[in-house]
Amino acid sequence: MLQVSARDHLNPASTKAVILVGGPSRGTRFRPLSLDVPKPLFEVAGHPIIHHCLKALAKVPDVREVLLVGYYDETVLRDFIKDATKEFPQFRIQYLREYTALGTAGGLYHFRDAILKGKPERCFVLNADVCCSFPLGEMLRLFEERDAEAVILGTRVDNDAATNFGCIVSDSHTKRVLHYVEKPESHISNLINCGVYLFATECIFPAIRSAIKRRTTRPRMLSYPSSDNLESSFVATGDDEDGEKSEVLRLEQDILSDLADSNRFFVHETKDFWRQIKSAGSAVPANALYLQKAFQAESEELMAPSATIVPPVYIHPTAQVDPTAKLGPNVSIGPRAVVGAGVRIKDAIVLEDVEIRHDACVMHSIIGWSSRVGAWARVEGTPIPINSHSTSIIKQGIKVQSITILGKECGVGDEVRIQNCVCLPYKELKRDVANEVIM
Repeated sequence: MLQVSARDHLNPASTKAVILVGGPSRGTRFRPLSLDVPKPLFEVAGHPIIHHCLKALAKVPDVREVLLVGYYDETVLRDFIKDATKEFPQFRIQYLREYTALGTAGGLYHFRDAILKGKPERCFVLNADVCCSFPLGEMLRLFEERDAEAVILGTRVDNDAATNFGCIVSDSHTKRVLHYVEKPESHISNLINCGVYLFATECIFPAIRSAIKRRTTRPRMLSYPSSDNLESSFVATGDDEDGEKSEVLRLEQDILSDLADSNRFFVHETKDFWRQIKSAGSAVPANALYLQKAFQAESEELMAPSATIVPPVYIHPTAQVDPTAKLGPNVSIGPRAVVGAGVRIKDAIVLEDVEIRHDACVMHSIIGWSSRVGAWARVEGTPIPINSHSTSIIKQGIKVQSITILGKECGVGDEVRIQNCVCLPYKELKRDVANEVIM
């Protein structure tokens, strides 16, 4: 067993990690891609979204167990967990399935016995649908230096975008969180919640328990939430082991503001990249951010720059790319894809078994599994700033998706142009289409 000094008071089980993966009743904004693969398993920069979380956790030597919490069927994640266990042998990976959507805090509380097994002192909690560099080591150092109860990862955004997120008011010198409001009605801060946390286990579960007790002692109105807002419901979901009512609870709305009342809640502000992966179109800028980070790190997975490769570009080893095709920047090519002569691809994700015929152009787009793009065709979206937190634009007074997305097994005819469209699976596009959802 690894021996450490008493000063560090660490042991191999002192830090666990939980990744919140959600479930099938959510993710409607990720359609049409989520019709064929769960959002956490969608590949961005050559790897499933959740893989980037595991890769970051693997850099924290103290983490020995990672728990995935969600309400997908166990079979959905089985193969991924099997492969990830081989790739990351330093920790055990286990999936804990909720019986229904319990919310980000409700899921933690429901599985508190599994999380507390081995008596960990700290627990990282990561939302799977965020894209960032995950500076977990820096968060852990701040946690130790301040003897914290909780550390939250924060980042700065434009003032006009801040109210779309949880907003943090902090002491700039001590980094202590003074106030937290989820999606405030008016501006209070441009420092926002990144959805990455480090909690002291002795504090977080009592905080959730207190929130549950507050709800059981006040009148409640039953509501019937939409699938997009299920986790913020006030509907009771049954009795837990202690005989208390287990309710849908969210860290953001129900817990963090209470933690801010203590003197031991701190924020680590990242200067590196961050964005949410909520809509299907947001996978394209997330792909670009991860690829650029890998290029800066001189990752061997990426293609070397050349006359036809404008970095960063990821090409799966089984893909076939004609040497006259020009790719990049910010391009991922999936397994067994075939890219023909003279093709131009930029700011795009090309998924497995796709065929792009000669002289076609694909930009600011996602080409779904087994889709075909004809010769001289153009599939394109509209460029947006990589640091923008929206993938929508206004065309002729109508809000449309800036990223063009072809679902599974779509076909684009020769010389056809598709622009700013979302196309559901199994469609044949034989004429030019712009600014439409093709059903």
